[in-house]
Amino acid sequence: MSREPESSGLALNGGRRALRADCGRCFGLCCVAPAFSASADFAIDKPAGHPCPHLQPDFRCGIHNDLQPQGFRGCAAYDCFGAGQQVSQVTFEGRDWRQDPRTARQMFEVFPVMRQLHELLWYLTAALALPPARAVHDQLRLALKATEAMTCRPAGALLELDTERHRGQVNALLVRASELARAQVPGPKPDYRGAGLAGAGLSNADLTSANLRGARLIGADLSGAGLRLADLTGADLRGADLRGADLAESLFLTQSQLDAAEGDSSTRLPPSLTRPAHWSPPATGLASTS
Repeated sequence: MSREPESSGLALNGGRRALRADCGRCFGLCCVAPAFSASADFAIDKPAGHPCPHLQPDFRCGIHNDLQPQGFRGCAAYDCFGAGQQVSQVTFEGRDWRQDPRTARQMFEVFPVMRQLHELLWYLTAALALPPARAVHDQLRLALKATEAMTCRPAGALLELDTERHRGQVNALLVRASELARAQVPGPKPDYRGAGLAGAGLSNADLTSANLRGARLIGADLSGAGLRLADLTGADLRGADLRGADLAESLFLTQSQLDAAEGDSSTRLPPSLTRPAHWSPPATGLASTS
């Protein structure tokens, strides 16, 4: 299955829409490179570097439309932020690991590095869209360009990157951008950063401007909650009930977080994100809001 190499410059030229997976231009890297264990998110064990048994010859998933009922919730919620097509079409110039097995090991090692970089590109692009954070926009742009340049390096150079150090530097900027955006609301801000809130009853809670970075909200009841300007960076929303919640102006919410949660058509979302297909219709009596 041949593909023409594509140009880079995804974040700089295409914005957040370009930082989403394009599975038709990827060699199924997320179905091969990572390891996963049988759990609530995955129906089977799979070692790193081994293809999932559902990966087809054309690099498509054989159960893509039935991932959740088949026990692959983790796959349904996964987003590589466009790293898959970058590695496949730019780093390895369209050489797939099946036709050129010599590339396989290095390609699988590069993929998680590229995903980290593309995730940072997504967050940096989101931060640049926040007018109240304009005081750090110049620094954010420099970080964006530096990160973009890293994604264009050859495979060997990518594997030598100190991604943890770079992530720490970018994260400091993102924290500052978040503080500036959340400062629009006067008064103290609820701080649940890194908090263990699994199963928490937060129905109709006012979480305006809350810091929920890294909060563990697995199975939490956030139905009807107000999350305007709440920072959701890295919050674990697996199984969280978002029915009727207002996420329209939340900060740093990703598509994969939504895909891992439960909601309905009354859940208010940012315009850049898509309502997951598995979400239910609104309960009787709730108004439908886009």
